[in-house]
Amino acid sequence: MTFLEKIKQPVFWRNLAKVAIPFFIMVTLISLFMNSWRDIFAGDFAKVNQVNFADGKWKSFWGIKIFICFFYGLWITNKKMK
Repeated sequence: MTFLEKIKQPVFWRNLAKVAIPFFIMVTLISLFMNSWRDIFAGDFAKVNQVNFADGKWKSFWGIKIFICFFYGLWITNKKMK
């Protein structure tokens, strides 16, 4: 089955969500811990916000993760579906 035939099936998109959403959560948590682990454990969430999300940083923070997770889910789902 070709890639274009696979993406026309609703089960393909459900499987993509099953892969991409947990991967997105995992990547987000790892990224937050890598960038601000000390502030997270200290409970200084204003500093976490300032480091990761303030002044338009949220666009690149979320944008890169959404892009990577979507294409990772697309690749894995395409590879595993027959």
